[in-house]
Amino acid sequence: MNRNIIIFGLVLLSLQGCGKKEANNNAVSSDETMSCASSLPSRYATASADDSTIISKEISYEGMVQIPEGEFLMGASDDEGRQDEYPQHKIKLNGFWMDATEVTNAQFKKFVEATGYVTTAEIKPDWEEIKKQLPPNTPRPDESVLVAASLVFTPTNSAVDLNDASKWWKWTTDASWKHPEGPNSTIKGRENYPVVHVSWDDANAYAKWAGKRLPTEAEWEFACRGGLVDQKYSWGNEDPEKGKPKANIWQGKFPYLNTNQDKFIGAAPVKSFAANKYGLYDMAGNVWEWCSDFYKPDYYKDMQGKLTSNPQGPTTSFDPMEPTIPKRVVRGGSFLCNASYCKGYRVTSKMKSSPDTGLNHTGFRCVADIK
Repeated sequence: MNRNIIIFGLVLLSLQGCGKKEANNNAVSSDETMSCASSLPSRYATASADDSTIISKEISYEGMVQIPEGEFLMGASDDEGRQDEYPQHKIKLNGFWMDATEVTNAQFKKFVEATGYVTTAEIKPDWEEIKKQLPPNTPRPDESVLVAASLVFTPTNSAVDLNDASKWWKWTTDASWKHPEGPNSTIKGRENYPVVHVSWDDANAYAKWAGKRLPTEAEWEFACRGGLVDQKYSWGNEDPEKGKPKANIWQGKFPYLNTNQDKFIGAAPVKSFAANKYGLYDMAGNVWEWCSDFYKPDYYKDMQGKLTSNPQGPTTSFDPMEPTIPKRVVRGGSFLCNASYCKGYRVTSKMKSSPDTGLNHTGFRCVADIK
């Protein structure tokens, strides 16, 4: 199999292939692949990293913020939401603790040193697992393709077809949390940056070790809103490109021109921008964040017209674009989100990804129950 075909298959539709918003939000899009509800790039069934030997340590609430209990309307109420953001529905949540920032490289390094954990990106893909998700009789790719690797964003030189995410995502050998842009890069001097190239499995393993857990999608959105009612962003309704920079996003024309208005081309150190009213940083932009929930596009319909307490998400996953691949929800947008192409930094915007997917703009933060 041609290497470019494998890359195209691995990349599929990028997290930043979020696409242009269809005019009628309640109609089925004729170009659903161009919406922020489209699938993330996938590593295609790489063996999950093993967390069976990880023992939870006593939890520390240092660096966490206590989120109060409360009720709120979850989901989009304006005309910017995508199909899986509707209908808006009432949620009641217990109070909980949440990391004030995304988990940093320094924090993740302590976890790896304490446990010997090996991340998904550092594991060679398993062809026997890959072919289960490909058409019958698909030829085995060259061994040079089946290597430990992850997806790295590479800006293009000019405007490109935004349907083709392989133009800006590169399957990069030896890219991992320790080498965010590939083997010649390092996290030295970036200890306070969010850890990236972490799969859902990796994030869940860290949370287990820390005595915490990943947030539910409902907890994440409630915390992101910071007590604001029916506002577009975690800071209110003002456009992020007006006034003082409010989040680490892509200014300019994606994926080739970043005007660098917010002073960061890639990820930014945590706490580089103002916190929301709950004291949480980077709930918009910087890196996407894993949630615990499985993904189903019509899940919100199940909760319409009633008050739901502490929802845990659907019990199984279904993505009509890739029905054989289970997906988890990611939230918050990243440094690649652009107003004309992907507004993933809206409080209700969501994406989905297979749990073995890692990219250099995807990370996480943890939560814990109040005891």
